[in-house]
Amino acid sequence: MNNGIARNRLMEERKQWRKDHPHGFWARPGKNPDNSLDLLTWTCGIPGKDNTPWENAVYKVIMTFPEDYPSKPPKCKFTPPLFHPNVYPSGTVCLSILNEDEGWKPAITLKQILLGIQDLLNDPNPDSPAQQDAYMLFRKDKKEYERRVREQALHNRPT
Repeated sequence: MNNGIARNRLMEERKQWRKDHPHGFWARPGKNPDNSLDLLTWTCGIPGKDNTPWENAVYKVIMTFPEDYPSKPPKCKFTPPLFHPNVYPSGTVCLSILNEDEGWKPAITLKQILLGIQDLLNDPNPDSPAQQDAYMLFRKDKKEYERRVREQALHNRPT
């Protein structure tokens, strides 16, 4: 198996990202013990959209790319885990474009994934609940749900 494909693609994406990325977002590959770039593990920041309970905060996501990327999607995980109907208690994001049996296509880029996760923050998919508490609150008590989200935003303010 040639694992060069995933890394070449990610080098290219990194170049594109550095040239042009959405305002307020950041994304950088990790480092290996020898200080070389670990292109299969990225740390990213996703800003909450203005005029939503998520605003004024940046949410940290770890993206882990498989060796057979882009045939298979990366795993995206909020750290710390978010209170959100489509985020598993572990922090893993449940989103159709990240699921190889649903919406994943090899043409989807890092930027599209991060924008997709940003959209999901304020626009959860009630058909795909991953976290019972957040899902129930979102369905039954919107006001309390939004209060919890705003409280969470306070802890994710950029320093």
